[in-house]
Amino acid sequence: MQGGNVVDRRNNRGFTLIEVMVVVVILAILAAIALPSYANYVARSKIRTAQADLRALSAALENHRQRTLLYPVAAPADTAAVKAAFPAWNPAAKSVDFGFSANSDANGYTLTASGASGKLSGCTLTLAQDGTTGDAGCLAGW
Repeated sequence: MQGGNVVDRRNNRGFTLIEVMVVVVILAILAAIALPSYANYVARSKIRTAQADLRALSAALENHRQRTLLYPVAAPADTAAVKAAFPAWNPAAKSVDFGFSANSDANGYTLTASGASGKLSGCTLTLAQDGTTGDAGCLAGW
């Protein structure tokens, strides 16, 4: 006997609430593991970009020395001043990620890239004319 209130479960298709909740929990665990790892990966790639920019700026200073036999005496204090002093240098790092400065005299220079925000805040990369590198507070070193 089949009444109007009897449900035929053989034709029901879909997921139960328990199955959906298990999937949601698994996705939340994966997201909790993956998102911090991805954020660190992005920060390390930005650090590598800043390192490449420092090397390119170093090449610009060495080019200046080859032409004039002296390093530039001016010490550009921020990224805009460095760009103005070396128009051929075009940093790939966004200004919101790193700020660049150069401290130079006739005999040498020290270039600095300072992290500006987020995970890069407090990260300082340096490169000197003799190839000496330094990093402080960075997720990835030279």
